[in-house]
Amino acid sequence: MTTKFEIGSVHTGKVTGIQPYGAFVALDEETQGLVHISEITHGFVKDVNEHLNINDEVQVKVLSIDEKSGKISLSIRATQEAPVEEKKEAPKKPKKRQATVKAETETPQGFNTLKDKLEEWIEQSKREEVKK
Repeated sequence: MTTKFEIGSVHTGKVTGIQPYGAFVALDEETQGLVHISEITHGFVKDVNEHLNINDEVQVKVLSIDEKSGKISLSIRATQEAPVEEKKEAPKKPKKRQATVKAETETPQGFNTLKDKLEEWIEQSKREEVKK
């Protein structure tokens, strides 16, 4: 059976059956193989029926042959040239800002440091204890 067909060889076959998972292609009167849905065309295939019909003649490449079960895996996609993808520019990353070093003479602005705030809370706590 497999003496006529070798892995990597390309043949013309006829679609004999379509299933949700792929299409069966007859390579000759005695030999049939399966084109899995992922091997039908480049890109995503939702429904095999959108790409193939029964009795369509297709070019297929033999991907593998299982001698024990007699199953042949085929690919239509491997016989087609891959579409050229447009290069998409990577999203630009924001520039990192460098921290500015303040001179010691400048007064701090914004949030106080924890050390300064802690001293303030201790003083506040002492004042409240005196009031009681």
